Amino acid sequence: MSAYLISLLAILERETLRFIGQRGRFVAALVRPLVWLLVFAAGFRAALGLSITPPYETYITYEVYIVPGLCGMIQLFNGMQTSLSLVYDREMGSMRLLLSSPLPRWWLLLSKLMAGVAISIFQVYAFLAIAAVFGIVLPWEGYLLVLPALVISGLTLGALGLALSSIIRQLENFAGVMNFVIFPMFFLSSALYPLWRMAESSELLHDICAVNPFTHAVELIRFALYAQVNFMALFWTALALAVFMALALWGYDPARGFMRRKG
Repeated sequence: MSAYLISLLAILERETLRFIGQRGRFVAALVRPLVWLLVFAAGFRAALGLSITPPYETYITYEVYIVPGLCGMIQLFNGMQTSLSLVYDREMGSMRLLLSSPLPRWWLLLSKLMAGVAISIFQVYAFLAIAAVFGIVLPWEGYLLVLPALVISGLTLGALGLALSSIIRQLENFAGVMNFVIFPMFFLSSALYPLWRMAESSELLHDICAVNPFTHAVELIRFALYAQVNFMALFWTALALAVFMALALWGYDPARGFMRRKG
């Protein structure tokens, strides 16, 4: 077994044990989207109408429409949780030990990212299972074909978390990230309402939502749940992944990035 695979499995095991030890994190990851699905959906449905016509050939209820957006919410918050753990590891010194290993820095960060994505996918499928219990059922093939979309979207949002973790110096600053990164990305997207509804209110907000990487990640998941591929969303999500990953690698490069500035 190569050293690369051993390091990946070790990081995956460490993140899994940390996740199992933090049961409140798993509960919060499920309660948050379920509250939106079962409580707030009633109000949004009343405001937007009883049904929504999505960009595919079906006519669905609002609860079904927002399921992909809530899947993206789980991955977005999990990506931020990963960045929070990186900030904690850096303060405790374990991050320094990890990055000082003989393996390439990019592989160590990618392994950390993939471990976080694996956990987020587990959370998404648990949410979809609970949603099915409440009668919100999607095409059966969508549950299988959404897996690649979840991998790509999870990597993108996790890479964003990695890039942010290279900037955040203290755990206390994470609250600012919640207010100025997570919530704007979520609300200024197509997670809760289609873009054409946003255009009816404001063209400026529509344009902001259209360039939001989270919008394209949600659309990628939404089409995949209906066994379709949104190639435009796939392209922009993959491009955002490349940009965020490049920023994360630059930020964690002690010769050029933010880690050097922190001493």
